[in-house]
Amino acid sequence: MRWLPRSLFSRMVIILLGGLIVAQLVSFAIFWQERGQLMVQSGGMRSAQRIADIVRLIDPLSAAERARIISVVDAPPLRVSLTQPPLALAQTDSDKTEQAARFSAMLRRYLGDERPLVVNVTSAPPAWAMAYGGPGRGQGQGQGQGAGMMAGPGMMAGPGMMYGQPGAVARGISFVVQARLQDGTLVTFSSRPPIDTTTWPYRLLLSLSVLLVTVIALTLVAVRWLTRPLKTLAEAAEQLGADINRPPLDERGPLEVSRAARAFNIMQQRLATFINDRTRVLAAMSHDLKTPITRLRLRAELLDDEQLRTKFIKDLEEMEAMVSATLDFMRGLENRETAKPLDVMALLESLQEDAREVDGKVEIEGKTLKPYLGHPQALKRCLSNLIGNAVHYGKAAAIKVVDSADQLRICIRDQGPGIPENELARVFEPFYRLEASRSRDTGGTGLGLSIARNIARAHGGDIILRNLPQGGLEAELTLPRSG
Repeated sequence: MRWLPRSLFSRMVIILLGGLIVAQLVSFAIFWQERGQLMVQSGGMRSAQRIADIVRLIDPLSAAERARIISVVDAPPLRVSLTQPPLALAQTDSDKTEQAARFSAMLRRYLGDERPLVVNVTSAPPAWAMAYGGPGRGQGQGQGQGAGMMAGPGMMAGPGMMYGQPGAVARGISFVVQARLQDGTLVTFSSRPPIDTTTWPYRLLLSLSVLLVTVIALTLVAVRWLTRPLKTLAEAAEQLGADINRPPLDERGPLEVSRAARAFNIMQQRLATFINDRTRVLAAMSHDLKTPITRLRLRAELLDDEQLRTKFIKDLEEMEAMVSATLDFMRGLENRETAKPLDVMALLESLQEDAREVDGKVEIEGKTLKPYLGHPQALKRCLSNLIGNAVHYGKAAAIKVVDSADQLRICIRDQGPGIPENELARVFEPFYRLEASRSRDTGGTGLGLSIARNIARAHGGDIILRNLPQGGLEAELTLPRSG
């Protein structure tokens, strides 16, 4: 997926924090839903208990005393009437039927008897309960007392505004209950559980926020701690190409990290041993070949046939050149020179003067920002090979220096025929030569580009060859700066 970041640290942080945030949101949603259900349930329990208390209170009283009591208790959110006709069950859906059954069960539990009850659940209070003090009030309920009761805080007397807020009747549910007293009188209740006007649970939100921030901080620390060994291992692998004899990795830490570091150190030690053994063998062979070549040269001088003597001497010179180039190649692999600050522009200018002495044309463009920390003799050899190839095979060399804070680029262009695209990578192979332009007749040994690239890679850089659209070949030497 393209939108994912490339680093393992970023991906782990996104996955962990994303999962944590989703979990927190789901938990909050579940809490909010359960909170609403508990509020409705507790409100229904309070309403059922109050209705049961009123029924037990007025059941043994006379009609006048009932009317007086009803005038006191008839106040929102519980409306009470002694004049309503008998009610019939009016539930039309399963949810309301279930709610009515639960409310009826709670009411019977508080009443403690099996008197006839009718419980309806509606979306709005009945018409008689809409306006306080209007038609439908219980017997003997006076207007003055009702008005006084409605004047309390949060109680508004207009229709549709009776439960503490404008438009309250449009929200929630109402329980309409009708109970039969001992003398057969029907008492009707319209109970609307109080609407929850509580603000957001800021304490819960604060607790969740503190938990989220704490877990985010711990996640960042844990992921950084887990991915740091991988970063160290990757850096060590990158440095291994530049310095096979670099210090081994620290093998301390968790078991998996320790095993990976130990395996890397063993691999590095084996590679270093293999390369050193191969280098010593090839260097010794190349050095030992010089002695028989010298003897053959002396014996060739004694030949009477001048034409044959010339051919022998030419072959011996070519063999000697190959041996010398091989020794240089082996020395380049060893790379035991100490790194020092190097003025690259001064080095290029000295190579420019060397090329002019053999009628080579070299132009330099650009400049460096500061000295480059590297191996002076090795870099001189690298640049000398690249510039020499450009002058020898491309007639002239145009050098462009581009320096920045993180890398130094040196582009060397020539005006030669270039190299076929399928051969650009192969010309770096040791002893590989293009027969069309770089044959033995030209004096090349096929090691110049190999030596140059080995030196570049020993500094952590590389060399890239590309054919130019206008003709010619460009060799780009890239050298990273350590800071």
